Amino acid sequence: MNAFAKYFRPEVLSKISHLELRARHVVEGFVSGMHKSPYKGYSVEFAQHRPYAPGDDIRHLDWRVYAKADRFFIKEYEEETNMRVHLLLDCSGSMGYPEHAGTGRMTKWDYASTVAASLAHLLIHQQDGVGLTLFDSDIRKQLPVSTNRALLSDLTHAIESAHPAAKTDVKILFPHLAGRIPRRGMVVILSDLLTDVDDVIRGLQRFRYGRHDVLVLHVLDHDELQFPFADRTLFEGMEEVLEVLTDPQSLRDSYLNNLEAFLTRVRRACLDLRVDYALISTADSVDIALTTFLATRMHRQRARA
Repeated sequence: MNAFAKYFRPEVLSKISHLELRARHVVEGFVSGMHKSPYKGYSVEFAQHRPYAPGDDIRHLDWRVYAKADRFFIKEYEEETNMRVHLLLDCSGSMGYPEHAGTGRMTKWDYASTVAASLAHLLIHQQDGVGLTLFDSDIRKQLPVSTNRALLSDLTHAIESAHPAAKTDVKILFPHLAGRIPRRGMVVILSDLLTDVDDVIRGLQRFRYGRHDVLVLHVLDHDELQFPFADRTLFEGMEEVLEVLTDPQSLRDSYLNNLEAFLTRVRRACLDLRVDYALISTADSVDIALTTFLATRMHRQRARA
């Protein structure tokens, strides 16, 4: 199976092609990120003043300028009809679990990569701009936002060339990335978030401070969610040196309690920050998980409209 067929799966794309990703930004009464806006030519980014002409909408008169110049001027804005979406894809070592995936089983890396590629495909065909950042403790690869369909080939090559290895560290990385995004847009984080939860929350806060629309697709393996181990098992850390040979059942309750506490903190932070969050298990079909998330998001956005 070639790289394009591996990540752009027909069964995924055929089921999400009718859905639309829409940004949630509502600023000063103007809806940005929408292809069809009732405010034609007037969006959220101020461009310049021009003299008033008969027929202009008086709502866009700049009364401060009038007070100084005793002449009417219209505030013009840059028209923004396309979203700019930044896909942040975690390629740290823990995303390589399970290290020896059986037939038909995807690692977290393969699963998240498929989701990222499917979203890119959808966005490009909506004529929206999309870019890709591969990260672990640093930026491993970055493709700038583009609406060109050639991006899909570059994105596939970047993902195929990456191999999950290093440790996750978002403490400095997320604020750094937020500072490098010059215009408000949509930020989609695809990760297992297996790092310090306080660092994750501070990173989300930084993205939201920049008024970005943030989506978190939290990808975990079925084993991590259910802890199905019964026999004596050797646990090896994928990002840290850790080996524990023990009876898993003696750890299961403690592990699941800690997991639930972790997930609760992440969910609560996302809710407080108005970040769209979805917990996705690699045991779920990619097309169903993605379709459910996008449909739920669309329904929520329409309810707010």
